[in-house]
Amino acid sequence: MKTAKIAVSLDKETVAEVDRLVKRGRFPSRSSLVQQALEEKLRKLGRSRLASECLKLDADFEQRLSEEGIVAEAKEWPEY
Repeated sequence: MKTAKIAVSLDKETVAEVDRLVKRGRFPSRSSLVQQALEEKLRKLGRSRLASECLKLDADFEQRLSEEGIVAEAKEWPEY
């Protein structure tokens, strides 16, 4: 994966906590910790966007639509 360097300003307490985690071996470096934290946050934002978009759906319409598909497909299923 290609990477790019950026500068980030953090408060001293946050930097101290980052350094403690690196010193304890939880992360190999400050950069690694920040990268992983940012990637996790972006994934969560992506999921929350999906959830907010799903809230816009009309549940009754979606239910009827899914049932139409099941009824149509059920006629094609073999008897058991």
